[in-house]
Amino acid sequence: MELLELMKYRRSIRKYQNRQISKDDLETIIEAGTYAPNAGGGQRSMIVGIHDAALAEKIGRMNLNRFDKSRLAGSYVSKEQPSIIDDPSIKSGFYGAPAVCAVFAQKNFLYSIPDAFCCAENMVLMAAELGISSCIVARAEETFDNEIGTALLREWGVPENYIARCFVLLGYVDGGYPQEKPRKDGRSKIVY
Repeated sequence: MELLELMKYRRSIRKYQNRQISKDDLETIIEAGTYAPNAGGGQRSMIVGIHDAALAEKIGRMNLNRFDKSRLAGSYVSKEQPSIIDDPSIKSGFYGAPAVCAVFAQKNFLYSIPDAFCCAENMVLMAAELGISSCIVARAEETFDNEIGTALLREWGVPENYIARCFVLLGYVDGGYPQEKPRKDGRSKIVY
């Protein structure tokens, strides 16, 4: 698939089958993340791949623990791929994804958030090329801001001066793959 067609095809998936992706595919997706654009070529982002569905579920519940819906600009995401915004009965911010990548960056680096999200974008595009569904999830900073989270980061060897910026959920869509939504008018302009 050509790159623009791949970008048009890829959707954020929030319903996953109970089927794990392969370790090889996870490694390829992580490798794609390491080739993302990054400020000054510093390669400061760090990716931790979680290839254990039970651990992903545990961290997904931690991700949702401090979710504050009042801080969001919108109140509806999708009927066919509902978000926690749409369905308060959802108990995991990872929606049952069997594999998850946590993207970390230096705490006090001005461009750590853009670096992490560029990394995540590369990863979801690679996943789509491999036939794997994905979703980028935020609220990462709060996820590990507790005793259990700190212990996990220590166990994974994440440096103390690093903070989680986002997650990339990975798995296989449960149900039909969503169709393209029409683009909103007025979102782009060329000036001369």
